[in-house]
Amino acid sequence: MPPAPPFDAKSAARKLLREARSGALATLSPPRQDPYCSLVNVATMADGAPLLLLSRLALHTRNLLHDPRVSLLLDERKEGDPLEGARVMLQGTVVSTVDAHARGRYLARQPEAEMFVDFADFGFYRMTLEGAHLVAGFGRIVDLSAADLLTEVEDAAALVDAEPEIVAHINDDHADAVRLYARALLHAPDGPWRCVGCDPDGLELQLGRTALRLSFPHRVTAPGTLRQTLKRLAEEARDAP
Repeated sequence: MPPAPPFDAKSAARKLLREARSGALATLSPPRQDPYCSLVNVATMADGAPLLLLSRLALHTRNLLHDPRVSLLLDERKEGDPLEGARVMLQGTVVSTVDAHARGRYLARQPEAEMFVDFADFGFYRMTLEGAHLVAGFGRIVDLSAADLLTEVEDAAALVDAEPEIVAHINDDHADAVRLYARALLHAPDGPWRCVGCDPDGLELQLGRTALRLSFPHRVTAPGTLRQTLKRLAEEARDAP
């Protein structure tokens, strides 16, 4: 049996960030700046920045509108003792965003939010990362920078803008390949997995509330290159034991 690859803290943290669908959001309550923690659903923007859909009626939203400093804890939600699983604590600020991609990316990952996303008190909020603290097992405790977690997208505008059409095409015409990626490359149980997003570093696959990250072997910045990459990954999956 070949030796296990060396631990890569950046990849482990990025995987947690992209696969998380909920987390613990810590804000500061005025006037004494008392810590307040709440459970929130999470998505990500193309660059990996956490994306939240929040109600202005919620205490955590009122807190961050007063002071945008927050921390967000994400974990891999494994069976058994949660302290034996990996988790990452993100630090930064959260502010309202009107990014045109926010709605589609959030609803792809949190489809149940379709019922209330247009309520007047709800809005999208983006987290600007300043740093992170990863705990991924004994001897695997690492402080990371925002650059360690985020994906460069300035050279990938064509891919980011075409994401809705790309995802729809993958799910409509290549559903079997998506299931194959999940089963053969990510060792997941078989099922009706769907693609819910793409970015220069990988695809996001989802089944129910479970998400998986399929990393690309190299950066992808345009739809044409993406097609070639997905074709090669499908061939690799078919050849897998």
